[in-house]
Amino acid sequence: MSRTPSFDALDLRAGPRAAAHVRANGLQPSDIACVPAAAGGPKGLALIALDQWLFGAWLRRAQPLELIGASIGAWRMAAAAMDDPVAALQRLADGYLEQRYPRNPTPRYVSDECRKLARAVLNGAQVLTPRSGIGLSLLATHARGVLQDNSSRRAFARAALANLWSRQRLAAHMERVIFRAGDARFPARLFDGFGLTAVPLTARNSEDALLASGSIPLVCEPVRNPEGSPRGNYWDGGLIDYHLLLPYAQLDRLVLYPHFVPYLTPGWLDKGLPWRRRPRAHPWLDNVLLIAPSRSLLARMPGSKLPDRNDFIRYRDDEIRVRDWRRAMAESQRLAEQAMRWLQAPDASLLKPL
Repeated sequence: MSRTPSFDALDLRAGPRAAAHVRANGLQPSDIACVPAAAGGPKGLALIALDQWLFGAWLRRAQPLELIGASIGAWRMAAAAMDDPVAALQRLADGYLEQRYPRNPTPRYVSDECRKLARAVLNGAQVLTPRSGIGLSLLATHARGVLQDNSSRRAFARAALANLWSRQRLAAHMERVIFRAGDARFPARLFDGFGLTAVPLTARNSEDALLASGSIPLVCEPVRNPEGSPRGNYWDGGLIDYHLLLPYAQLDRLVLYPHFVPYLTPGWLDKGLPWRRRPRAHPWLDNVLLIAPSRSLLARMPGSKLPDRNDFIRYRDDEIRVRDWRRAMAESQRLAEQAMRWLQAPDASLLKPL
């Protein structure tokens, strides 16, 4: 007797256009125009196995393909764009697991450790050069307004208050800068008040661009004046584009989004704002197909959750933290295996609204 394969590790979400496409046509790698990758620190470890299969196999010859990410998502997409994405993603995972911090590390110490990780991803290369047919975009936040020359808690508190009033007011304090390489074109047009300053990735700014995209305020030092970009302080791209809620309707095909959660929160400062944390039926998500870990998969992980940045404080023993992160990565193999099966023979009945 045949049995229906289990997809209990997956939470599958889709916008109306993406769901209709899967129902009518199934899914081919050539249907995918873009893969976004969110900010989220150690959560990215749970997606490495899926990334390795997607970019090492299923999407290997899909082109043109736009890869866009912020923070850990920028580092994942940088690795995914390389000639050997499986090896590059493994370097990222190994480097992340090797991080060790003393109690109360200085911002300089954290930035130095993160720069080591950026260099591990680059693997001796001076410039991020995507393989043929790939466009790579790394999102960073350029400080302006009160934050322009001030990285104090008070300055960021003022920005947070502006964001509480509206995201539009936050744009007075932060500007979006996109470091681009290869055939990157998305987003093609200005779509909000944060701007759309594009800077080519070169041998003189690739390392700084990676580091800037993951430089968390008050934890890291800012990256100053990356080559070719507007002068000033650069911070984590997730401040503006936490889950990359972007105008995907500009793309003519579908967006495949491996994600940590089954929703998109616009900016990092919106996490604590319920009315912004889970926007529903957003018009920009019409053509998005999202794959996230299910609650049952999370229940199998240490602490019933994905790895997160608080683990650096929560665990007093680094070896125990790394052991538990490895356990979470091992459980995430189920996510990768089931996603692989579903993408090759998609069952549209499993899709929920995004």
